[in-house]
Amino acid sequence: MRVFVTGAGGGVGSFAVQLAKTYDAEVTGVCRTAKTDLVRSLGADHVIDRTREDFTTGTGRYDLILDTAGNRPLKRLRRALTPRGTLVIVGGPGEGRVLQGFDRTIRAVLLSPFVRHRLTGLISTESADDLRTLTDLIDSGAVAPALDRTYPMAETPDALNALRAGHPTGKLAITISA
Repeated sequence: MRVFVTGAGGGVGSFAVQLAKTYDAEVTGVCRTAKTDLVRSLGADHVIDRTREDFTTGTGRYDLILDTAGNRPLKRLRRALTPRGTLVIVGGPGEGRVLQGFDRTIRAVLLSPFVRHRLTGLISTESADDLRTLTDLIDSGAVAPALDRTYPMAETPDALNALRAGHPTGKLAITISA
């Protein structure tokens, strides 16, 4: 399976790259220049610098596109899918918008019955079995969080401001002292 992850150097995308690799997918990640080394280190087979190349105009076709970045129109994302490929919308640009990108998910779901591709949004459901699987993957070293920076609890507002400013490399974490 050929998997494409937008926002591959971000908090969600960095996990997606690693999870896809654990299931033996051929993974292509797209990110900004500063994150290309990280995405390679996470196991991506191919890395595209989004500041230099627009993957939606290329010849690559993917069975699954996981769109965590939300910076390409659905029509352009669909061009990069195989004829029966799946596009999963994880989020979208927030920047003060009321729906915080959820409108893209709604549009994808409404469009899906009328196109040959499967278009859907990510709906998170947690289970004890899923958490055990993730724990096993983390314990084995197959998956590791990409951590941008840690903040002490007292600096939580600074962490939130950094998150709002955008584009952390991986996750931001708050440390809690006992």
